[in-house]
Amino acid sequence: MSVNNYWLKNGIIILLQNFGGVVFGTLSFYFLVRVLSKDDYGVWVIFLSIVNIVELAKNGLTQEATIKYLSSANKADKLRITTASFFISIVVTLFLSLVIIIFAPFFAKLWHSEELPQMLYVSIFMYLAGGILAQINYSEQSNLSFRGNFYSFLSRQIVFFLYVAISFFLSLKITLTSLAAVQAFSVIVAIIVAYLMSKKYVKFTKKIDFLWVKKLFHFGKYSFGTGLTTVLSSSIDQMMLGNMLSKSASGSFNVAVRITNLADIPVSAMASVAFPQSARRIEKEGDAAVKYLFEKTVGVTLSILVPIILGINIFAELVTHIIAGHKYDDAIPLLRIILVACIFYPYGRQTGTMLVASGKVKINFYLMLINTFTITVSNYFLITHFGMIGAAYATLLSVLIGVLISQIVLFRFFKVNFIRHWIYAFRFYPEFYNTHIKKVKNDN
Repeated sequence: MSVNNYWLKNGIIILLQNFGGVVFGTLSFYFLVRVLSKDDYGVWVIFLSIVNIVELAKNGLTQEATIKYLSSANKADKLRITTASFFISIVVTLFLSLVIIIFAPFFAKLWHSEELPQMLYVSIFMYLAGGILAQINYSEQSNLSFRGNFYSFLSRQIVFFLYVAISFFLSLKITLTSLAAVQAFSVIVAIIVAYLMSKKYVKFTKKIDFLWVKKLFHFGKYSFGTGLTTVLSSSIDQMMLGNMLSKSASGSFNVAVRITNLADIPVSAMASVAFPQSARRIEKEGDAAVKYLFEKTVGVTLSILVPIILGINIFAELVTHIIAGHKYDDAIPLLRIILVACIFYPYGRQTGTMLVASGKVKINFYLMLINTFTITVSNYFLITHFGMIGAAYATLLSVLIGVLISQIVLFRFFKVNFIRHWIYAFRFYPEFYNTHIKKVKNDN
């Protein structure tokens, strides 16, 4: 597959995946906020934050290391890498499940919710199934294919959406524990779909190669820390709001975050497509490839992202009312502030992608650690002084500080030019027109 076809084909697949996730996630959210009280929805948000911390931290230990080594390994090593990765995933999942069991009662007291422990116990089944799903997806991604990822992800979203939608229209009672159980079931459905689509890539050895276990672990330990700090930095505001103010405040903040997920579609898509290709290109060309890849990917992402942000900001009130209803009007000012922060998301996401692809996982970990510290401290002081809107100010402040530090680091190592991102962003429109739209017109 040529480079242009790779970026175009897989970029479209990941865009569709993220768009589909946002669409079904938004539709599920539309029904949830109408059948759950603000307090119950706040508990659900806190539960998802805990789940994401465990899930992304667990995957962080194996995902980037597995994809990086599989992308350039020979046939024999691919089998050993997949087996070693799966072994690590099982061990970590069992350990994190034990942590959940021990701390579930503490979480119930922290967020004043009696139902939260039951939800967390159910989520353990989801972690076990999620480890299997992740391994299937890694094997496919390392072969520069994303179809199985797309359909398994979409099937998971559809199962959850159907449960919520049917319950809404038939006026069936939805409990928070039942929502957690359906999430676990949706992962099992996704495993079946992913395996059917990607089974030719999934192969194991009969014995575990502990040399590869050691190699993956030592590479992945920083990615693990990065994954943990990443999800903490994206969830800490909602968790702190739930403890410092109220569960409903956490729910309102989540409403604003969910709407900004529309703007996150191109950011996530470009990061997913860029990493396997970056790992291969850097393997061949060295660090010299990082400068071009970073500037190009950030630029293209900005060209798609900025119009989306402007559109959501102009119609912020209308969008909030349509999606969440009038009882979440307090989310509108939060949304406008977080949208400003969204402009800088591509810098943070692609910084992590390029540092990991070039083997500088330790530096990426330190950057994420600084970001987590910044957002935690700023949330504490700004929520204390300004209330709920202080969490939005903290998001913007921490993003600006993070971008400044990351650009200094990238300039030092790769001479990345901050202005060149915007040049690529403006060039994207005529290039896309001449390469694709004009070509189609001429062919017809």
